[in-house]
Amino acid sequence: MLSADPAVSEALERWDSATRTLDPPFAVVDLDAFDANARDLVRRGNGVPIRVVTKSLRCRHLIERVLKRPGYRGIMCYSLPEALWLHETGVSDDILVAYPTANQTALRALAADPRAREHITITVDSTAHLDFVDETLGDDHPDIRLSLELDVSWRPLSCLPPVGTLRSPLHEPAQAAQFAEEVLKRPGFRLVGVMGYEGQIAGLGDAPSGHPLRSALLRVVQACSARELAARRAETVRRIRELTDLEFVNGGGTGSLETTSSDDSVTELAAGSGLVGPGLFDAYHRFRPQPALMFALPVVRRPGPGIATLFSGGFVASGTGTPDRLPLPFLPGGLRLTRTEGAGEVQTPVLGGPAGGLRIGDRVWMRHAKGGELAERFAEYHLFSGGAAPESVPTYRGEGRCFG
Repeated sequence: MLSADPAVSEALERWDSATRTLDPPFAVVDLDAFDANARDLVRRGNGVPIRVVTKSLRCRHLIERVLKRPGYRGIMCYSLPEALWLHETGVSDDILVAYPTANQTALRALAADPRAREHITITVDSTAHLDFVDETLGDDHPDIRLSLELDVSWRPLSCLPPVGTLRSPLHEPAQAAQFAEEVLKRPGFRLVGVMGYEGQIAGLGDAPSGHPLRSALLRVVQACSARELAARRAETVRRIRELTDLEFVNGGGTGSLETTSSDDSVTELAAGSGLVGPGLFDAYHRFRPQPALMFALPVVRRPGPGIATLFSGGFVASGTGTPDRLPLPFLPGGLRLTRTEGAGEVQTPVLGGPAGGLRIGDRVWMRHAKGGELAERFAEYHLFSGGAAPESVPTYRGEGRCFG
């Protein structure tokens, strides 16, 4: 049980003491744990620089903090409006927008800003993306920096669905090289990079609690996928480099830093969630981030023996809609959500031994399943380091920003 760890118990005492003047719900970041996670990501990356995934933080202060550390270079955004804002505010001058954009206002803003055009790269995987940019910006638009995204899913059998995320249609090296040739023929575009996110390795925990057979199968699948991908990506990058120079080849995620960094065709990695240690990242055997991002909920009801009801708490993560997307009761240890209510919009009942001793106004500390989505629920994070007084910094929401 997590609370049996003396370090965790000490953290609980420190958080409770430092936040005694705050009324929950509120969210905190343990900077000591955050910095320890940042160091461990660099260790796992084996000397390959890491691009910070901003969607996993959604807080300028935290993004800037990690960018100051050795081993980190540039940021990976999830929307072009976000990239333009972070560039304008001086967070980074090396920005990759890792998802295709259909935001015409943002594209026009990018085209109108010479400095932004030099520092922001958008991602494409089809001629339809090129056509959309041309139609939005008109003839003779200035050069837009492009990254070509590869499909890095694993397809062991043609009769089965791919193992991995449904992203780019560019699976085979010949397909990617042919599209690169098309990009190079089109005026107004400059191909500078290649990327691919191996979600079947980086985003899928290989040690789900209580499922040893599934764990064994996942590790076999991931090992086979990593071997196949290393060969296919290397050949793809080789073919594209024969056509043009590339500034970067980006790959990986928090869960695949070891395997991705061993691929010589990759020049940089991507990671973000591992900095804050969300609940989904408990399910890996190769590493275990320290929980650095927490939120506190107050007890507001005692509906019966052994039950305590918390205010709010329905901060459910995006994705498959399965129980692993629910927030996790963290401290006091031994609490669990009910199967009938889960995490609710206005109340969250919890069960377990400690529930019987909780009083109205007591706090229960929770962990979100994902890294960045909690920032959509709070206008500020309260930062702690050692015994220092907390510092409050705005999230994207606190700065009046929401990028969808």
